[in-house]
Amino acid sequence: MSGGVSHRPGCCRLRRAFLLVCGVGFAMGFGGIPSLAAADAPAPEDERVISADVVVYGGTSGGVIAAVKARRMGRSAVLIEPGRHLGGMSASGLGNTDIGNKQAIGGMARDFYRRVGKHYGEAEAWRFEPHVAESVFDELVRRADVRVIREDALARGRGVRKKDATITEIRLVSGLTIRGRMFIDASYEGDLLAEAGVSYVIGREANTTYAETLNGVQVRHATHHQFVKPIDPYVIPGNPASGLLPGIGNDGPGREGVGDRRIQAYCYRLCATNDPANRRPWPKPADYDPLLYELLLRNFEAGDERIPWHPVPMPNQKTDSNNNHAVSTDFIGMNYAYPEGNDIVRERIRAEHERYQKGLMWTLANNPRVPKKVRAHFQEWGLARDEFVDNDNWPHQLYVREARRMVSSYVMTQADCQHERRAADAVGLAAYTMDSHNVQRYVNAAGYVRNEGDVQVGGFDPYPISYRAIVPRASECTNLLVPVCLSASHIAYGSIRMEPVFMVLGESAAIAAVQAIEEHVGVQAIDYGRLRKRLLADGVVLAWKEAPADGR
Repeated sequence: MSGGVSHRPGCCRLRRAFLLVCGVGFAMGFGGIPSLAAADAPAPEDERVISADVVVYGGTSGGVIAAVKARRMGRSAVLIEPGRHLGGMSASGLGNTDIGNKQAIGGMARDFYRRVGKHYGEAEAWRFEPHVAESVFDELVRRADVRVIREDALARGRGVRKKDATITEIRLVSGLTIRGRMFIDASYEGDLLAEAGVSYVIGREANTTYAETLNGVQVRHATHHQFVKPIDPYVIPGNPASGLLPGIGNDGPGREGVGDRRIQAYCYRLCATNDPANRRPWPKPADYDPLLYELLLRNFEAGDERIPWHPVPMPNQKTDSNNNHAVSTDFIGMNYAYPEGNDIVRERIRAEHERYQKGLMWTLANNPRVPKKVRAHFQEWGLARDEFVDNDNWPHQLYVREARRMVSSYVMTQADCQHERRAADAVGLAAYTMDSHNVQRYVNAAGYVRNEGDVQVGGFDPYPISYRAIVPRASECTNLLVPVCLSASHIAYGSIRMEPVFMVLGESAAIAAVQAIEEHVGVQAIDYGRLRKRLLADGVVLAWKEAPADGR
């Protein structure tokens, strides 16, 4: 494979585990996958071993839905979340649901938005406060009696035990061993699939890899969230010997359409408010570094006075605030080590993003070099005191827009998005624009700073996601499903990577996992006709037809 950083087979800090206990049932073995019959189960007093039919790693929105679905189908399930909170980005500031067309979303995902709507006295709610979303996810696992392990993570490097191509158990940092019949990697990072020896890629493929036009380096398309004024990139303006400002590369953008290991920028989706009774001032980091914001200030001084964020209104005078314009909440180029970083590296990157973004907001509200109208705008806003109350009102989850992506027998590509081919084994629909945020800053031939990597190309109807894209090759693993870090090229993943789609795929993965248990086969060998029938019966949308005029 050309482009990106590909990996084929062979290639969190210790936290206290909170266990929400439910009864665990066991099914018969099949297809080389060890049985969890009573004779194989640990003695009740052995608290270091837990067994379940379906083991879900990652308490993201898709992970919660997968675990709950397995329980609703009569199977035991364990849900493992390295952090303290469930729901992933849906409960961590991303309250402005991105999907493209809501009619593409059905099943348990649609039900989630109805449950949120019930809180607000509406039929459905696609914009919501973080704590409301989290309460819905918590209620779902409670009612389904899902066993949840919080603040414990896969012990990477020694975390997966396999027999041939079958996972038999995983090990957590705390020392817990989790045995299962089926495993679902619903994490944003793809740690379980990597530990299991499943092929994956990091970064952007070359356009030539899958006959695409929007992958690899994209200078020509990078017109959004771009500098509109010439900005000097050097610490001392006009003096290259002084070095470049933080985050600006010195080797150019690379050749158009050629692959690299860069990934689109991360940020925190801030929940801000302009309600004086609930607003707290933007905090200034103790280790505030003025140089991080020199590019922002020079951009203002050059005449770009656009308000550099995108605060979408949420209920109760709150926002879901995203990146916007040339210098904003995306910490461009500072996340390359995250996908494969160990717990220390990832924690450092999260802390650096938090420091950058806190300092950004404080600068926008207080620095005299910021235009007066911009300062006045940000002084009206601040963090919501009633959100993320155990984390100093800061979002729990870094927005990991892209990390590892599995490479299976079917790779979703630009051709799928634009209906140049159509998967015959749909397990859900994607509906969003092909959307990649910028991946780097560089100095152009004229000596000015530019952003690169932003692509926003849409205009297509919802399209099917292949079942083969959420399961590995059979030779690599027969009892793993991957609904989040699924098999897709960089640019196709930019369309698929939406929270409601992760929920749809989480439900589909759980149904397939239970069916594999019932059919005594690996996940690649299940009867797709039977799976399709169950998906449709449960309300999952598998084919597109023209939506009503209002898009709902």
